[in-house]
Amino acid sequence: MTDEYWMRHALALAARSEQQGEVPVGAVLVKDDHILGEGWNQMISQHDPSAHAEMMAVRQAAVRIGNYRLLDCTLYVTLEPCSMCAGMLVHSRIHRLVFGASDYKTGAAGSVMDLVRHPQLNHQLEVTAGVLAEECSEQLSAFFQRRRLEKKAAKQVLKSGG
Repeated sequence: MTDEYWMRHALALAARSEQQGEVPVGAVLVKDDHILGEGWNQMISQHDPSAHAEMMAVRQAAVRIGNYRLLDCTLYVTLEPCSMCAGMLVHSRIHRLVFGASDYKTGAAGSVMDLVRHPQLNHQLEVTAGVLAEECSEQLSAFFQRRRLEKKAAKQVLKSGG
């Protein structure tokens, strides 16, 4: 199966985040065209700052195979991982990272920093960036645009006393 196929799967998982009121990010961990783990952002619902989509997918996969080392696996995620998730990907020995949208504020796979390919670390990942980037970016942009409109409407209601 192709990178686009798995990224579309990650986009569907991101929609689950959005349905739960979370920032829409989805991730799927694959080995030999089989899903080992899936995740979507759940920080708000789980009251857990580490419950990022990548973290959830990797935790599920590690439990499934009974090992924290996820050799020869590829992680597909709709948004470039942050430094927390990038560090976890290095420690779990994931072979390849494929992401959609770049994150120019907190991205740690090439945008702000490149933790996943840092030469002084004991493991580096192969990275493919920009797979279905437009669709991934649009999903995030639409979510934040809607959030801003909701906040504006709430302020209007408070101003009008109702």
